[in-house]
Amino acid sequence: MEAPGWVQLELGEGTQFGNRKLNKRLVKIVTHLSEQPSESVPQACGDWKDTKGTYRFWDHKHVTPEKILEPHVRSTVVRAEKERVVLAVQDTTELNFTSHLATQGLGMLDHRKCRGLKVHSVVAVSDKGVPLGLLHQTVWTRDPKSRKKKREYQKLAIAQKESQRWLDGQKAAETQLGPGTQIVTVGDRESDIFDLFAQTRRPGSDLLVRVQAKRRLVLHPARYLDAAVREQQALGTKIVQVPRKDGTPRREARLTIRATSLEILPPQNHPRRDELHPLRVQVILAEEEHPPQGTKPLSWLLVTTLSVDTLEDALRCVEYYTYRWLIERFHFVLKSGCGMEEMQLETAARLKNALATKSIVAWRLLWVTYQARVEPDGSATQVVTDEEWHILCHSQKKGKATPAPRPTIREAVRLIARLGGFLGRKHDGEPGVKTLWRGLQRLQDRITGWHLGRSHIHEKQRNCSA
Repeated sequence: MEAPGWVQLELGEGTQFGNRKLNKRLVKIVTHLSEQPSESVPQACGDWKDTKGTYRFWDHKHVTPEKILEPHVRSTVVRAEKERVVLAVQDTTELNFTSHLATQGLGMLDHRKCRGLKVHSVVAVSDKGVPLGLLHQTVWTRDPKSRKKKREYQKLAIAQKESQRWLDGQKAAETQLGPGTQIVTVGDRESDIFDLFAQTRRPGSDLLVRVQAKRRLVLHPARYLDAAVREQQALGTKIVQVPRKDGTPRREARLTIRATSLEILPPQNHPRRDELHPLRVQVILAEEEHPPQGTKPLSWLLVTTLSVDTLEDALRCVEYYTYRWLIERFHFVLKSGCGMEEMQLETAARLKNALATKSIVAWRLLWVTYQARVEPDGSATQVVTDEEWHILCHSQKKGKATPAPRPTIREAVRLIARLGGFLGRKHDGEPGVKTLWRGLQRLQDRITGWHLGRSHIHEKQRNCSA
């Protein structure tokens, strides 16, 4: 269970709906879903009254995803203003509801036979790797009838393509954070779009994008971006942690760093190629030259508008890019931890409102996980109440040392994660978000049992005194 009060602090009094009941209902829904993130709405709400209230809220004519996220975005901005640099990390995912045949308003996904929603999120991340919250989220559906052939699609202006979402996300980050915050917009190879680099940016707003090597032509004798940067001498190396993915265990990778400054040319098939000019950017190649046997080598070709004059500058950019994994974890928590794809609602509009609500819960789970790593000695009151800490302590096996009376956030998170299956061995590292959401579920069950036990004891005492 999340600490009571964090939802109220995060969402504030709420004025976005112009209706006090709707504002209070949102706080109540987020509280229920954060206490039991993996459970269905009826199980998380606990009774029919709150369950019905939740469904009615998502179906209300005055409730929109933008209004649901509005107070959370404001809180994100407050957290971001305390940071020296804020990374605006962008990524796209899809929510697959193909098996939900009764849901109306869904669109085609990347696989033509699948139906669902496309989701593009922009998450603010500190330069230490703590997710600060959502800055922007857009959701859309594809009409199969509007599908075009590749050559026809390439002739369209960027504003007519789905790729416009990357430009909109970058502008949204600038709008939300304002001129006083240094922003670095981070994207993967899907955001390798010339128009994104050509788009006007305010001072203090930069880009860091992983590019597709075979696409980029440059003003250099080597012609191509990757070939040009490979001609540079290595500046040094950096060891990065590669997270688990597709059954591959977590590992370390030693990356060799090369960097240079180049001018990239407009794409030959760009509809406005004659109007565009070459753009000066900094290029960093971080490549694993000696990967473990049977392992695909890690290779990042990064293009940035940040200054890269030294090895330290290049290493900082590589470190910033490693935090891009956080948005993948955010989408993973949404789908697996919060069961977004399991939701069976009648319309896409209701699903969009549910997505906005669960996005706040998913961010909180991710924030707790990484805050415990970056600020392990911080107060556990950021995560648990005194009651929850008491129950966590009594949940330990006999013989285990009783935790300190003034616990740290790291102690609290590890105890919660133990309930979710985290073993806490020396080589296990810190708990992940998956064991955390499972642990929160178990903790909530124990809290419910504890309250039932106390009420039973009080009932017996009243009967005896009578």
